[in-house]
Amino acid sequence: MDLPPRHDDNGEHASVEAFLRANPNWLAERPWLYRLLSPPARVHGEELADHMAAMVHAERAHAAAMTAQAHSVLAAGRAAAGLSARVQEAVLALLRSPDAADCVAHEMPGILGVDAVHLCIEGLYPGMRPLPQGTVARVLEGRQVLFREVATDTRRLHAEAAGLAEHDALAVVPGEGPPALLALLARNPKTLEPAQGAGALAFLGRAVAAALGR
Repeated sequence: MDLPPRHDDNGEHASVEAFLRANPNWLAERPWLYRLLSPPARVHGEELADHMAAMVHAERAHAAAMTAQAHSVLAAGRAAAGLSARVQEAVLALLRSPDAADCVAHEMPGILGVDAVHLCIEGLYPGMRPLPQGTVARVLEGRQVLFREVATDTRRLHAEAAGLAEHDALAVVPGEGPPALLALLARNPKTLEPAQGAGALAFLGRAVAAALGR
């Protein structure tokens, strides 16, 4: 139904009305704008009913998107909290162990819930994976912690565990002596949560350094 023009609006309102009359599909092509509009007080006829339905649909879509985002944030928080708790247990294991390198290789995978953990160092040291000079700086690129969805240098960093998974996390082991890092490998990427888990793994790297006396 072609409604007659109204004559009780000011010039600005009349311009908007004229534009919408000349472009009847403009609002339908921009459904997100429905969330900015106040709904009609009552529904009169099919056209207004369609507009009301579009506004309700836009609001529901926005609410669904907000709910999904909230669930994602909560899930990331739970995963990070879980990783932090596991790191605390790993640090306690380090304190109990007389051999830090042995603890990293044999106790930490089970404590952290990952497939493998290797202590890698640029040199030859008992119980540690040897790396060529410059490897730590190259793979970490100056970062304390690096999460990777697709790991590289897997054979060098993860040894025989390289074929188990693609997801890994690397944490620098600071201190005196040759550059070193922790290399964690996991099948499930959520086990190594990058959103908030970087701080926990950075702390684990420092704890390993302290246990080694670096």
